[in-house]
Amino acid sequence: MTRMTNRKTSNYGPPTTAVSVMAKRIVAALLLCCAGSIWCAGCEKSEQPDSAPDKFEINEDYDRGPLTVHLRIDKSKLTIAQTFLLQLEGIIEPGYELKMPEVAKLLKDFGIVDYWNLPERLDPNNRTVKTHRYRLEPFLSGTYTIPEFTFEFYDVNNPEENKYDLTTQPVDIEVTSRLGEDRDKLQIADIEGVVVMPEQPSYWWAWTLGAAALVVAGGVWLHFRRKRIKKLIRICRPAHEVAFERLRALVREQLIEQGKIKQFYERISNILRHYIEDRFELHAPERTTEEFLIEMRCSDTFADSEKQRLGRFLEHCDLVKFAKYQPTTEQIQQTFDLVKDFMEKTKSEQRKIDVTENALQKNRIKVRSA
Repeated sequence: MTRMTNRKTSNYGPPTTAVSVMAKRIVAALLLCCAGSIWCAGCEKSEQPDSAPDKFEINEDYDRGPLTVHLRIDKSKLTIAQTFLLQLEGIIEPGYELKMPEVAKLLKDFGIVDYWNLPERLDPNNRTVKTHRYRLEPFLSGTYTIPEFTFEFYDVNNPEENKYDLTTQPVDIEVTSRLGEDRDKLQIADIEGVVVMPEQPSYWWAWTLGAAALVVAGGVWLHFRRKRIKKLIRICRPAHEVAFERLRALVREQLIEQGKIKQFYERISNILRHYIEDRFELHAPERTTEEFLIEMRCSDTFADSEKQRLGRFLEHCDLVKFAKYQPTTEQIQQTFDLVKDFMEKTKSEQRKIDVTENALQKNRIKVRSA
């Protein structure tokens, strides 16, 4: 039952607000009506059960105590393209509860197209009537059996002890082929002659030309690449020349004049470390001062006096870089002179390093600047 409620609408407030609220309510009602119509249309088949036929071909009744069961089938013989209606009806006396069988778990030879559990009702004798209907379809032709169904019921006052059941008898259903009796008269026509299929246009020439073009393009690219590689001449220079260029670049930056003492010591320390690596193949840049000094003492590359000078130099640089030590102008000059003097004494024209990548990088910068 639908409850209708009348609501009073206030006349206070601007007219435009009332009109807007009323318009929103009308739109919402229309949307609800449309949604309800669509939902009802989709559920119409399931909510409206098949009407019971005037006559069932199979009509069997079973009784046990307060329970009466009616098993109804509208067709006992059908074709594989037809469906049939199975109706199970249980009538139970007052004071008892009935549990209908689970048909879906028992059917193996038939598929359930649709089913309806009709609302419970009372008959003239005040008995509860439960009716379930199933629209079934066969899978193959032949004789198949509707299995037995067990109806369980019990006394509502003592459900644990007073439990009973009633089981129906199996029923045979005959399913015939759609061809019926004329299937023996059917003749299969002979195979027709060979039909020549029209040839599809072939574009093999286009694929061949495309593949050839790719091969030629790849060959041209490889040719010019190899040619460029051949033209690339490796540039090798003595390690001391590269180090002196770095020292001159450091002087041009005028870090001392700008008060950037720490940056100056970091740069000149790195210049010396890279020179030692390039000239003597000692991995100075990657090591800490302590690690490098240990390796240097175990090496015969330098004389003892040079080892002492390098040790004092690197420790002095660490004081400026990490301990915020402020060197005097004289100490800064001595540091620069020590690095320059060390390079002069250890330079060698035979020991050269590859600077090709650096040269290429400089050329790219010049081209971009131009």
